[in-house]
Amino acid sequence: MAAQLYKTESGRLFHAGAIAIITVGLPARGKTHTARSLLRYLRWLGVSTQVFHLGDYRRQVVGEKVSWDFFHPDNQATMALRKTILECALADLLAFFHTGGQVGIFDAANTTDERRKQLQERLEHEHVQVQSICDKEDIINANIRSVKISSPDYLGWNEEKALEDFKHRIENHMPFYQTINDPALSYVKMFNAGEHMVFNNINGYLQTRIVYYMMNLHISPRVIYFARNGESLNEQMDRADADLSPAGHRYAEHLKDFLLQRRAERQEETGESPRRLQVWTSPRRRSFNSACHFEFPVQVRQRAQLIEINPGDCDGMTKDEIRAKYPDEWANYQQDSYRYRFPRAESYHDLAVRVEPVILELEREKDDVLFIAHLSVLRLLYAYLMGIQEKDVLSINIPRDTLIEIIPSAYRYKETRMIIPGVKRE
Repeated sequence: MAAQLYKTESGRLFHAGAIAIITVGLPARGKTHTARSLLRYLRWLGVSTQVFHLGDYRRQVVGEKVSWDFFHPDNQATMALRKTILECALADLLAFFHTGGQVGIFDAANTTDERRKQLQERLEHEHVQVQSICDKEDIINANIRSVKISSPDYLGWNEEKALEDFKHRIENHMPFYQTINDPALSYVKMFNAGEHMVFNNINGYLQTRIVYYMMNLHISPRVIYFARNGESLNEQMDRADADLSPAGHRYAEHLKDFLLQRRAERQEETGESPRRLQVWTSPRRRSFNSACHFEFPVQVRQRAQLIEINPGDCDGMTKDEIRAKYPDEWANYQQDSYRYRFPRAESYHDLAVRVEPVILELEREKDDVLFIAHLSVLRLLYAYLMGIQEKDVLSINIPRDTLIEIIPSAYRYKETRMIIPGVKRE
């Protein structure tokens, strides 16, 4: 569960009741990517959310290695077993709502009107159907490769055999596939991974916020990097806004050289088309000047939301000094280090609210992005992407000698940590 922006005693937010989201679409259209992205974002907001992915239930029952014809709607031999698996997932979804869950995402193909009607009849809650439609072969093929890489079904498979098997799965559903046409339903149709969308009967603040978030999503391949800003001439005082020290400039140069080399090597390994690199940083001198070592065509963009956490009256003080001067404040901080703020300062929770617009912009960005920022900001962005609980945010370790590479995919985000050559080890 990711760090939360908001909390209530009931656990349900925005004066909204329970909402079931039902995914609809052929395989390799981005349904699971959308479901997992919604899970990450809604949990970040504090909405009690869970994904019920039918594939996970099937793997629990029959294992990972099943023939493509297992999924054929007319396969009588597997029909009873597939129905049992469906009932298990649906029972868990209903139990989730009965215990206070707010948004349950039923992630499956649900390609026929009959299946979707059965789900509607069983659900006692509001529901929104999210249909992923794609008719562009390049997007479909790219998503198939992404699924092959990240899906538990294809671990250890030969790539060509995995692609062939998955294409058979798609062909299984095509003769039975029916689009959503009932104007009485609440639904969202996403065309070609977010090129355009159609909404119908979207009601209330939470549903609207869900749709707004989905408008930022895409499934284009990209890489996200995290790096600390270089050492400044005054590391103790936030108000000083000091420039980089000579060591800080050397660090920034090493970071630039290593990242550009890493990107060139990765492009050669994967065969992906070249993508632009953007560097997102704050207007503070130590961050912006760390980024300025990158030259055209790399674009450096300043974001005021990425300024480090405001220490308030504790600026320039060590932990021991804060404990001695503000013993009561320190005791309260120890009780809730994520949400507590010192006098005239920001808490990590305040900072999370501040960086939310950057998160939405990051979701819609198709270029590769390098964040150069203070540790506090990187912790929150990392917590969002990797689903870290708020109690663990302050324990996230991002040393200055380390470049973090995160590759998004439908099932999980792959993280690689690399030591920057030439930088003093921490």
